[in-house]
Amino acid sequence: MKAIKTKLSEVKLNPNNPRLIKDDNFKKLVQSIKDFPEMLDIRPIVVNADMVILGGNMRFKACKEAGLKEVPIIVADNLTEEQQREFLIKDNVSGGEWDWDILANEWDTEQLEEWGLQLPNWSKGLDVNNMTEDDIDLTEEFDPIGKSSGIQKVVFIFDGKDEAKSYIESLNLEVKIIGELWKINLSTQFI
Repeated sequence: MKAIKTKLSEVKLNPNNPRLIKDDNFKKLVQSIKDFPEMLDIRPIVVNADMVILGGNMRFKACKEAGLKEVPIIVADNLTEEQQREFLIKDNVSGGEWDWDILANEWDTEQLEEWGLQLPNWSKGLDVNNMTEDDIDLTEEFDPIGKSSGIQKVVFIFDGKDEAKSYIESLNLEVKIIGELWKINLSTQFI
């Protein structure tokens, strides 16, 4: 397969890409593209027949940020849907950060582990539907999933929205509801 130059406007980000590069690491990637754009010829962006990125979503974003108008691409139009999904993971096994929400909800965890991705324990452990207060020991130290930029994501599970709302109101916390996601700032709260 040979790389061809293509306008950025013709290439589409993959909505199922579970890999992220944030903040300083993204800035470094943008700068490396500005400093050494020839690296893109050596490692072109890989797209499927519909021009959706299979490999290089973050490089593509960095190219846009760097002001490039064209990027080298390789069209992998001979892959099955399953091979495209496998490529998306295997191409991203190193570098960047994983979007655990997408991985947990859009990907098969057994397959991800098979492809070499080390998953946190959210795919194992207690059945949250059958947990009791005795199953939870808040005195134990734990490493929460979703640690990023000093933010920790904590999941509360309630029997319904009314129970959740009642609990949050009892703590006098402000809540921002976006669809099914409820964001609560606990930075100064202790529960």
